[in-house]
Order: sequence, then structure tokens, then C-alpha cells
Amino acid sequence: MKAEPGVSVVIPARNEAACLPALLADLQAQQPPPREIIVVDGGSTDDTPDLARRGGARVLESPPGRARQMNAGAAAASGEVLWFLHADTRLPAEAMQRLLAALSSHHWGRFSVRLSGTHAAFRIIERMMNLRSCLTGICTGDQGLFVTRSVFDEAGGFPDLPLMEDIELSRALLRSAGRPACVRSPLVTSSRRWERGGILRTVLLMWWLRLAWWLGVPAERLAGWYR
Repeated sequence: MKAEPGVSVVIPARNEAACLPALLADLQAQQPPPREIIVVDGGSTDDTPDLARRGGARVLESPPGRARQMNAGAAAASGEVLWFLHADTRLPAEAMQRLLAALSSHHWGRFSVRLSGTHAAFRIIERMMNLRSCLTGICTGDQGLFVTRSVFDEAGGFPDLPLMEDIELSRALLRSAGRPACVRSPLVTSSRRWERGGILRTVLLMWWLRLAWWLGVPAERLAGWYR
């Protein structure tokens, strides 16, 4: 029988002490478990690094910036598959099994996403996010993008951008490796940004950022608006 590929989980984090332990517990409970968990800390001032180590992760330090942190984790990873997760994500029990099954027919993929909030508007937002991703093949960071090491390296990794790095990597992977697997089992991602900024306002901001990027507005300027 063909051996299952080793999966290296890469988690960029900065001041995520409130969220990270739950994700690490979810990862430790997966069957089969990942080969390794790498938390790349971007200068936390809370207990994120210590909690990561207690949760079984290897901790690396990196200059802040999600793309830089994820590339640093990928460079240090030993697995044949890279799985990029945000620190505020929660996993279904069968996530690893679904990921490995998807890799039997695809070189990369992403999960559907469910927002943690209970407001009815979140159900509409998450359905639209998942539908858009399946139609376009473009994945966002909170969808748990996974990719074989060889294909990731061929695509050049994440571009060193302060925003839209996930979209640009998706475009490169579409060109080099075809369409992604769309795993239906949803990851749960925090709805804190929508709750903090207002649901409608945040949705409109996300749409505007994507349009502005498509129109050629530099990522550095978009990052300022996003904050």
C-alpha cells in the first residue's frame, strides 16, 4: 500500500493566545495526526509562543507579515504536504482524512468555511464565500489551503505582499497545477472582524479591496485600508 504523505501544518500567529490552544488541540486529535505543527510567531507580546510549545508545536520567529511567516514555516517544514491554517480556526474531527482523500486526485485544495458567529447574515456570507471559491478556484487564507510541497515550490510560495498573498498564490497554483479540491467539511473561522467592524461595513470593505486589487491598487495601500 502507498504510504500517506506527511503533512506539515504551518500557522502564522501574532498575539493569538486566546485562539491558538483550541486549534492545536484540534490538530492533536486528528487521525492520522500531522507530521508536525509549526507556529511562526510574528512578534507576539502575549503568551502565544509558550502556549504553542505546550500544545505540541515547533515555534519559529519571523518578521511580521502573514506571507513572510508562512514562507518561513514552509521553508522549515519536512512534510510532503503543506497545510496553512489561521490561528483562529477550528477543525472538524475528519479534517485530516478529508485532506488526504482530496490529495488522491488534486495537487492542492481548500476547505469550505463556516463563520463562528450566530447572526443569520453569517450563514449567507459563508455560503457566498464557499460558492465564489469553488467557481473561481481562488482560495482565501481562512479556508485552510493545502498543497503538495513540490507544487508550492514550483509556484514560488507566497508572494511577499502585506495583503492578497493568498489570492496571488491561488492564481499561480491554478496556472501550474489546475483547479483546487473543494473539501466540503467546513472549518470554523472566527467572525471577530465582522463583529468588530460591523457586518455590512466589513462585507463592503472586502468587496472594495478585491476590486481595487483587480484594478491595480498596490497591496501596501490596501493593507492600510484593511487595518
